[in-house]
Amino acid sequence: MSLKSFLKNNRHTKLLYTGLASWKNDGIRMTLARMRMRKHRILNEKEYMKNYLPSKEQLEKERRTVFDKDITFSIIVPLYNTPVGFLREMIQSVQAQTYSKWELCLADGSDDQHPEVRQVCERFAANDSRIRYQKLEKNYGIPGNTNACLKMATGNFITLFDHDDMLHPSALFENMKAITEQGADFIYTDEMVFEGSIANTVLIHFKPDFSIDTLRGHNYICHLTSFSKELQEKVGYFSEDYNGSQDYDMILRLTEQAQKIVHIPKVMYFWRRHSGSVASDVSVKPYCMVSAKKALADHLEREGLKGEVVDSSILSTYKINYEIEGTPLISIIIANKDHIDDLDKCLKSIFEKTTYPNYEIIIVENNSEVKETFSYYERMEREHDCVHVVKWDGIFNYSAINNFGVKHSKGDYILLLNNDMEVITENWLEEMLMFVQRKDVGIAGAKLYYPDNTIQHAGIIIGIGGSAGHAHKGFPRSDGGYIHRLTIAQDLSGVTGACLMTKRSVWDEVGGLDEENFVVAFNDVDFCLRVREAGYLVVFTPYAELYHYESKSRGYEDTPEKQKRFDRERTRLRKRWAKILEEGDPYYNPNFTLDREDFSLRDR
Repeated sequence: MSLKSFLKNNRHTKLLYTGLASWKNDGIRMTLARMRMRKHRILNEKEYMKNYLPSKEQLEKERRTVFDKDITFSIIVPLYNTPVGFLREMIQSVQAQTYSKWELCLADGSDDQHPEVRQVCERFAANDSRIRYQKLEKNYGIPGNTNACLKMATGNFITLFDHDDMLHPSALFENMKAITEQGADFIYTDEMVFEGSIANTVLIHFKPDFSIDTLRGHNYICHLTSFSKELQEKVGYFSEDYNGSQDYDMILRLTEQAQKIVHIPKVMYFWRRHSGSVASDVSVKPYCMVSAKKALADHLEREGLKGEVVDSSILSTYKINYEIEGTPLISIIIANKDHIDDLDKCLKSIFEKTTYPNYEIIIVENNSEVKETFSYYERMEREHDCVHVVKWDGIFNYSAINNFGVKHSKGDYILLLNNDMEVITENWLEEMLMFVQRKDVGIAGAKLYYPDNTIQHAGIIIGIGGSAGHAHKGFPRSDGGYIHRLTIAQDLSGVTGACLMTKRSVWDEVGGLDEENFVVAFNDVDFCLRVREAGYLVVFTPYAELYHYESKSRGYEDTPEKQKRFDRERTRLRKRWAKILEEGDPYYNPNFTLDREDFSLRDR
């Protein structure tokens, strides 16, 4: 390949620039590790897809299945100058569906210079009465052309489909199962991106179950999406006000009103990447991002939330700066035993960097043995009015110590913070408070790094290692993570107690940390799961960043006694939360491994 042709190839050019940026930011060791990880992921995904398509026997079994509901899917496809090869493959993928009660609604806004689009559609329609075709007077754009399709639709459910993509043969069958077995009125599936043929897998997007904060960070739902006709009529048609992100706007409106949102964790949609497609490079349509931010702003207004929508660090991802009401007191609870060098680094970073004006620091002294520790406490209380030291006289029990600290605090908001932390971002408290102030959120957690600028914590995944693990552990600080998940706020099952903010009302409602069953380990995981069980969301935000010099204050599980205690507490966690361990973390796709924390695929 010549240099000229190489530079013209967007995919290779993008990889080159990404590699050079990684080399500059993270050094050669991290860059090579990232390249190996990416190569491993691509090979795994290609192997996954190679073994993924169902057998003839399975397809025939699906065709013979009789459901107890009579549902017709109206598959909506707006057309515009569609390459005829793509068009034929798209239509044939619908005809190959094992569930046969569908209608394909094609509204064609193609130019007069492309009569072949009409010719192909009319030939298919002449041979299959389920295919409905309409030539529009002009091109009304994607929103207008899609609305023309909707007006043609007579089915019970609407399925959105792009004119150059393909469906898995079981797509509608799986949708029917979600409707009949779970009562779904809004459904979405996993998807893959391919080039040329389906055999050439570029990327698979394995998605979490419904996560409103993840959706506000980017349109992770995307394809394949189906929803009841009743729900569509309730929210109305596609709007030209969001041209380029009309699907995002529609998904936001639909999920606001849906009664039962179901995610099918299977690849049911094949998204074609080619020159000029968003799947190839979102920057080919920059107006999409403008429309997306408008869609998000209008969504916030409908939901009664005040906030500003801005771009995040990766194109087509977004950050919402929620408006903070007043300046409520935040009580920062820090347990400490000696280690005043670590504590001093922590406190100095809070005093020097924190922009939030109203906080108190409750240091819970527990059995320090060094005289200098107490002199340090006295100096901190003397120099800083916001610092208060309270003494815990019992044996070491992390849960009880923090509960004790909270009892001596006055804030409406509580922040659990390890003594081996160092603040990086000045507005770290605001970044967590803006979420916890929301009525639907019970906990917010931060993004933590090891001293070598690799990820220590970016949320907790239930089930990893048989109990719980940290998402993206060991990834470079500059990495975007799996499908941008290191760059957006998102709902997760848990966050670490090393830096965890909650409402006092929520803390009191669930009874704080469980000091009887989780003396040292898993108290934060259990607390998060109890808060979720009470109906609140747990949010991880990457915009509150700290260094974590992990386990310095209490050491590792490096003695037989400590290991036995750790095993006992892990067993208790497994027993108490057996259901979620059995069913799987809703924010972690079941196709991912439980052996590692890198979002690699489960062994099949």
